[in-house]
Amino acid sequence: MLRQRILTALVLAPLALLGLFGLTGPLFALFTGAIVLIGAWEWANLAGFKRQLPRLAFVAACAVAMLLLWLSGAVHQPWPLWLGMLGWLANLYWVVRYPQQHAQWQGRVVRLGMGLWVLLPCWIGFVQLRDDGAAWLLFVLLLVWVADIGAYFAGRAFGRRKLAVHVSPGKSWEGVYGGMAAVAVLALVFAQWQGVAGSDALWLMVLALPVVLISVLGDLFESMLKRQRGLKDSSHLLPGHGGVLDRIDSLTAAIPLFVLLRPWLG
Repeated sequence: MLRQRILTALVLAPLALLGLFGLTGPLFALFTGAIVLIGAWEWANLAGFKRQLPRLAFVAACAVAMLLLWLSGAVHQPWPLWLGMLGWLANLYWVVRYPQQHAQWQGRVVRLGMGLWVLLPCWIGFVQLRDDGAAWLLFVLLLVWVADIGAYFAGRAFGRRKLAVHVSPGKSWEGVYGGMAAVAVLALVFAQWQGVAGSDALWLMVLALPVVLISVLGDLFESMLKRQRGLKDSSHLLPGHGGVLDRIDSLTAAIPLFVLLRPWLG
């Protein structure tokens, strides 16, 4: 398994970096849109559709929605991101109340609707963030990865209080605090690199912390859907890594919120 993970990372990491930082404009939108559409194919399975035809139909519906958002110019506006945040409020409620309230979202159509307010705002957030510059895109990617690494080590060393025992028994509040501490350090280092000092650097650190929290929610939400569906991974598309959703679950929540907070950073 470790060998598979390493080989997959060696192949995909350069391609991902090239696409994320080497492309701009419509080409970047197409690249990230393709990733999100693969996630839509996996999401339909999480929603309970096992056959290929309905899963492809959901992918096609997401592709049409993306095209309409692009042609209408809505892809560059904040309102789809705010709608996505309303969806994440519902997601938070269902994660906190799992498994007591799982009947509210058990319907397959409801779970497909979840996919729309998770995946489409994520894509829109990617497009808007790339328009702001590669540095901010790099920061939010590092933020999620550093938070995950910090949470892993802090959870292993100090984890006592379970975060969401019915959703992801391995996660702890101590892990969350460790991830937040790691991101606080990242924010200060990033601010120094970008020539941001004083109160502005502290403000960047403060705004990064809610993004850490919602990234944890993104991870927990996908874990909840997989647990209810009886799946370990969203797919086996990436040997040793599971599926695309398993790699971007935290980003689906973190990207839209960061883009909404981004104007406050100047």
